[in-house]
Amino acid sequence: MKAAVLHELGKPPRFEDFPEPSRGREEAIVQVRAASLKAVDQQLAAGTHFASPRELPVICGTDGVGNLPDGTRVFFGGPRRPYGAMAQRTVVPAAFCFPVPAALDDATAAALPNPGVSALLSLSHRAKLAKGEKVLILGATGVTGKLAAQIAKRLGAGRVIASGRNPQALEKLRDFGADSTIQLNQPDDGLKRAFAQEAGEAGFDVVIDYVWGRPTEVLLSAITRPEFAVASSETRLVQVGESAGPTIAFPAAVLRSTALTILGTAGIPSPDVLVAAMHQVLDWAAKGALQIETEAVPLAEIEQVWQRPETAGRRLVVIP
Repeated sequence: MKAAVLHELGKPPRFEDFPEPSRGREEAIVQVRAASLKAVDQQLAAGTHFASPRELPVICGTDGVGNLPDGTRVFFGGPRRPYGAMAQRTVVPAAFCFPVPAALDDATAAALPNPGVSALLSLSHRAKLAKGEKVLILGATGVTGKLAAQIAKRLGAGRVIASGRNPQALEKLRDFGADSTIQLNQPDDGLKRAFAQEAGEAGFDVVIDYVWGRPTEVLLSAITRPEFAVASSETRLVQVGESAGPTIAFPAAVLRSTALTILGTAGIPSPDVLVAAMHQVLDWAAKGALQIETEAVPLAEIEQVWQRPETAGRRLVVIP
């Protein structure tokens, strides 16, 4: 069979033949229809992820959509190494196969669950977003950020503020539920004023942060109070990504003047929570309540497209 085969960490995978998978106990063979190309796939292949492979060659790809032997179309995850999702066939735990609603096309079904479940769990499981609360999405023009803005509204957020660098993508987010937008690529003084204006006296209830780095530093400066004041509400900042930088300067005054809690996304929720989140995301998408932009590319071109950056929040989907 044909697959995207990785021979050396830090190099793109190659389109070539690979032995067929065989099924073990409680496993399923999947005829792959589509597999999304995500940052985590690139990090694993680059050797920069904690779960990067130690033995090569391996097939790239962590999840996708395909058919079980009985014809059932499923979203699948967790292929057993050396197999991966970017192949004509793969082998996965049977428990990691989820039926896909007929209303979803293959590209959408392959691209949506990973970022959609991540965004949903960041908002509901970590931030514990309550109806009516104000949400700031830092980095809302990426694939996951766009979904987070939509999901926040689905969960009942009273106001959603989307921030990012791409002005066209920011404008689109108004159609996806964002009540206002903030351009991140502006001078710090202007950005601080924009954050402070949106925060208002009550502040942000939830911040989902996909950028870290300088924008987060400016945000923290904007919400730091210059005087003694009664804390009327708590801001829960969930740190998810670091597209603007891996570190920040963190003045102690932020924590002494502001009711701020910073949470990470470490720790895997229980299987029941994950399964419920998966079903919720797929159900919303099938009803047209969640949208994701995709671009299909042939598996045969994997070496050429491997390092292509996502354009305006569009997810690449590999078709065997």
